[in-house]
Amino acid sequence: MVDRVSARDTDWDGVRLHVVTGKGGTGKTTVAAALALALAAGGRKVLLVEVEGRQGIAQLFDCPPLPYEERRVAVAPDGGEVYALAIDTEEALIEYLEMFYNLKRAGKAMSKLGVVDFVTTIAPGLRDVILTGKTSESVRRKEKDGSFIYDAVVMDAPPTGRITKFLNVNDEVSGLAKVGPVRNHADTVMKVVRSPETAVHFVTLLEEMPVQETMDGVHDLTEVGLPVGGVIVNMEHRPVLDEDGLAAAAGGTLDVEEIVRGVKAAGLEHGADAIAAHLAVEAAEHARRTALQRREKERLAAVDRPRYTLPMLADGMDLAGLYDLAAALRDQGAA
Repeated sequence: MVDRVSARDTDWDGVRLHVVTGKGGTGKTTVAAALALALAAGGRKVLLVEVEGRQGIAQLFDCPPLPYEERRVAVAPDGGEVYALAIDTEEALIEYLEMFYNLKRAGKAMSKLGVVDFVTTIAPGLRDVILTGKTSESVRRKEKDGSFIYDAVVMDAPPTGRITKFLNVNDEVSGLAKVGPVRNHADTVMKVVRSPETAVHFVTLLEEMPVQETMDGVHDLTEVGLPVGGVIVNMEHRPVLDEDGLAAAAGGTLDVEEIVRGVKAAGLEHGADAIAAHLAVEAAEHARRTALQRREKERLAAVDRPRYTLPMLADGMDLAGLYDLAAALRDQGAA
């Protein structure tokens, strides 16, 4: 296991598509947004793509719901820019039909008839091809002078349990099309997804289920030859007690009288005993959580990939906190 703890240039030189996945509740969208900000710092232009239709990016950047077009949502340190796109499956399918079959008018008619939902229900692999295809197109798109429009693209991807199936679109369309535009499009997507320009990063908490899903996801991606990126540990609780204090708290041997004296010294004379008792319980819980985190860190050591750690933000998540997380990722070499 490689643990990045000091500042360096970046662990992902040459990577232009950063796919971010993680178990639900791990803060996957927040980490994807922070990574986009980190990558944009220093004057770069980055696109942040959402594929699940939850408008989580708009909430994070405190802006109106995103339409199906690329909008600037943030300015990164030193002049960089973050653009965002919430991919709408229906609009993307119409765009797909127009691009490959010249059927834009027919696509709109299909939408009105509800055929779009029908098609993506009976052929869910096609839906994934459309979503990943739109993202890979953004990676490949160039200016007239031949330079890439975006220096990097970050995809807020589906959860860990679905990520291998979502990205491995060639297998998903094998039963739909052996030849033709659908197959050609899937092949083009896979050239991007399987290339050294792509990395799939896993977001986890230091808890048993998210860590297990991360380990399983890394294994599954490796099995099908998809590029595994780093592991980003989110919302780590930093110990506030030293080793002796943690041991005493875990064993229930804290000196409660000393805590009472400390409470009184802080000017809380009234109810000092009750406050001290409550603090002892909190300390025991803190010791238990710290031990759990250490155990899960040891399990993650089996994943031989770069690892980054983001702290639990004391004031909760807001735009300022997002910039703090972006800075932490840059300091550790993730961007």
